[in-house]
Amino acid sequence: MNPRPERDGTVEVVIDRVDKVYPGGVAALRGVSLRIGRGMFGLLGPNGAGKTTLMRLVAALERPTRGEITVNGMSVTRRPSGVRRLLGYLPQDFRAYDKLTPREFLDYVALLKGLDDPRRRRREIELLLEQVGLGRSVRSRIGTFSGGMRQRLGIAQALLGEPPLLIVDEPTAGLDPEERIRFRNLLAELGLSRTIILSTHVVADVEHSCSELALLIEGRVAFRGTPDALISRAVGKVWEVEVDPGEADGVRATHRIVSSRVASGGGLALRVVGSEVPRAGARPVRPTLEDAYIAVVEEAAGLGK
Repeated sequence: MNPRPERDGTVEVVIDRVDKVYPGGVAALRGVSLRIGRGMFGLLGPNGAGKTTLMRLVAALERPTRGEITVNGMSVTRRPSGVRRLLGYLPQDFRAYDKLTPREFLDYVALLKGLDDPRRRRREIELLLEQVGLGRSVRSRIGTFSGGMRQRLGIAQALLGEPPLLIVDEPTAGLDPEERIRFRNLLAELGLSRTIILSTHVVADVEHSCSELALLIEGRVAFRGTPDALISRAVGKVWEVEVDPGEADGVRATHRIVSSRVASGGGLALRVVGSEVPRAGARPVRPTLEDAYIAVVEEAAGLGK
């Protein structure tokens, strides 16, 4: 099959019945199947769900125990080098050399990626630094960067060589709200011309950026579809109820509390997820994506009521 990107610059990732079992019998992934095309695709799930393992498999950094993963028809197992040439990867634990400037660091990474033409390399680096909002910081040492600036540098290094597939793993972890919004907007713009897989446990990152998503729980795909389709799974399962402070534990025993606030009458106003009415006086409310995420996680864990 032709390994080149499609005409619009994107690629297709096909994950077919993939298992990943580590030494000792620890199963990180179990029968995962997904098909991912152009735009932003969100991989959502709790910590420890197997998201990072799946990202490393797609990036050809590890091999699946069973099953197959292809990127534009190329097997990550049989042609890992070819797959890596099609992608850029921002790992969860991205690190850079603190004593270098961003320009020096990107030049070093570009050489590792085989960008040998110095003129083309310099031009691409300058364009990328502007694109990720670091154009005014080219002479600063990376050691002085904020967390958000480091993540934007991470995206820049992933974009070197103009890969049609971008894999980003927990990119907004530890960022303040302003940096998180700036980073999400940057990813959304990049998704117009390539395939992006965004792995995160932050529901808002997916809600504001992705048109398609998968929910991974304990190594299995618990949901695959649009955000609206996931929200529809929680219709009739989200409630608001006002209780006295001493009654909150009773509600918590049967329902997952999403949020609580002090009500005007001095009690607690709870937003809860569960399939049954939590108590008399509770009223159903329209679910959000976060509500739906919690509902599916609880259902998968056998805790949904």
